[in-house]
Amino acid sequence: MVSNQSPSTQSNSDEIDLGQLFQLIGRGFNAIFRWFLRVFLYFKKNIFILIGLLILGLAIGYGLNQIISKKYKTEVIVKPQIESKNYLYDVVDEIQSNIKSKDTLFFKSIGINSIDFSGLNVEITRVAEVGNSESDIQYLELLQSFENTDAIADIVRAELENKSSFNHRITFYYKNADFGKEFSEKILTYINTNKYFNNLLEVYRGNAKGRIVEDEKLLVQVDEIITNYTNGLANEANNTISERIVLDNQEQVNIADIFEYKTGLIRDIEVKKLELQERLVPVSIINMGQPQVEQKSFFGKSIVLIPIIFICVFFILSALVYLNKKSKSLI
Repeated sequence: MVSNQSPSTQSNSDEIDLGQLFQLIGRGFNAIFRWFLRVFLYFKKNIFILIGLLILGLAIGYGLNQIISKKYKTEVIVKPQIESKNYLYDVVDEIQSNIKSKDTLFFKSIGINSIDFSGLNVEITRVAEVGNSESDIQYLELLQSFENTDAIADIVRAELENKSSFNHRITFYYKNADFGKEFSEKILTYINTNKYFNNLLEVYRGNAKGRIVEDEKLLVQVDEIITNYTNGLANEANNTISERIVLDNQEQVNIADIFEYKTGLIRDIEVKKLELQERLVPVSIINMGQPQVEQKSFFGKSIVLIPIIFICVFFILSALVYLNKKSKSLI
């Protein structure tokens, strides 16, 4: 008896479960629909208030934009030389500290007699460089050709210094465009008046000039050896000529090594000339920007921010009023 009744009983329970499930789904959709309907009715009821707040906020924001004076900025891209990066950040912090304390004596000592501290600010950030993996691989392959030369140490050292010395952006903020340009130029001049780094640069430049002179002398001697070897080839009657030459009846030298040595000398001269051109001041100025109006972000503009604040405050007040009514009904 029990086994005969169990299938029909199980079928009825499944139908009841499915019916309850569909009822729950229907109730859920009805609740969502009622929620959207309440939101629609809320906006319909308060549409004129919201539009009024929006217009009022736009009007106040536009008026503030007309009253508040514009803020300018000058961006300068610089590159520290001979490990002067820490000095650069320290001196910028020093200048910013003097601005906050309104130290007029400090600025007079660097040639700025009259200064307007309102809106004045100095910031420094590192300029992110985009690497190119393909060009880096090609450069490393080219660098292998100097593997067994004396110039490889100088080349690697120069590249390591170049990779570790990033460019930096110094940004000057101010309200007076004419004053801001003069202010940024005076500050950059002050940054490059460090006696220690200037004396160190003189030593670097003297060493580089001496190295160039010695390399050029060696280059002349190598050219004479190659010229003599070439003349010997022209005068040789047979075709079986040796690829080695003898210097002063001593050890034979491969002519390919001489050409490689010449290439290394030329590369070394190029590197030293580049150092002389770059290392003129402790902090090299790569690009001196012109004064420009500071562009605020979209939400940073008062013409947009004030209407958003007004509408958010209205929503918060409406929520508080609604919660207050609910709490009274519970009491």
